[in-house]
Amino acid sequence: MSGDTGSVYSRIAGTGGYLPERIMTNAELESMVETSDEWITSRTGITQRHIAAEDEFTLDLAEKASRVAIANAGIDASDIDLIVVATTTPDRVFPSTACLLQSKLDVHGCPAFDVQAVCTGFVYALGVADKFVKTGAAKCALVVGAETFSRIIDWTDRNTCVLFGDGAGAVVITASEEPGIYSTHLHADGDYAELLHVPSGVSNNLAAVKDGRAYVEMAGSEVFKMAVKTLGRIADETLEANGMVRDDVDWLVPHQANLRIIAATAKKLRLPMEKVILTVAEQGNTSAASIPLALHAGVSDGRIKRGETLIIEGFGGGFTWGSALIEY
Repeated sequence: MSGDTGSVYSRIAGTGGYLPERIMTNAELESMVETSDEWITSRTGITQRHIAAEDEFTLDLAEKASRVAIANAGIDASDIDLIVVATTTPDRVFPSTACLLQSKLDVHGCPAFDVQAVCTGFVYALGVADKFVKTGAAKCALVVGAETFSRIIDWTDRNTCVLFGDGAGAVVITASEEPGIYSTHLHADGDYAELLHVPSGVSNNLAAVKDGRAYVEMAGSEVFKMAVKTLGRIADETLEANGMVRDDVDWLVPHQANLRIIAATAKKLRLPMEKVILTVAEQGNTSAASIPLALHAGVSDGRIKRGETLIIEGFGGGFTWGSALIEY
């Protein structure tokens, strides 16, 4: 299998998730921007999303999801020897959300750092942690995707404000003699940065604040076309790397950006939608949190069972894209 480095593999030992209590429905958005429930639902599949409270931050979401994953993995937090957090919305410029989470969990000394690949962030973080475990540099890793994306949304822009929500998902991966994560596949192409971005940052934030451009901007139709094309291609790449065919896949656990994108990807894989884990209707696009939240949903309700084969895949600003083939 691609990615094998000997007899040590990484395996998902437990999943976790957390969604803020506040729910924003499409009906509420109708009173904020020129849109409608029918328009949002027909084009995105989204009916509602969760929004973090004013005193609730990315670290809080990450901690709650992590504690669920740790409990479900049957480990103690002290067993963790690597923390990787995928986020585009950290609470601070520094230290990293991972370091802040490490303190919250009372874990000390192990490496802890953030990964920024927007909606592909969790796949990137999982890929990094997988390599740590397979090379023996870690034995028990906590991998988190956490976002308060509502903080970088222009709530007067109907092209973006209807899409995103807040949340966090987490997995614990441990060293194993049996394959779990067979391979990860990570890609990026910065030439497409302007199609999906926040045109501000630490070094140019004053200009952004002055012209009000500190929010997500997206060329929707271009992103849609690229996402469908790219996600279909990376699914084939993932299967070919592992000598598998589409019939070997039990579940597709995709980034929850848009129901039409997910359906198009499933069609390319010739997977019925009954074999796709969907959370987009209730959660919207939670960026780096969406894949681990969907994975946790599928595991928690009993659909995803031990021994089944999953493909996870994401596509995000950068552009970034990535996938993993996993035996749960």
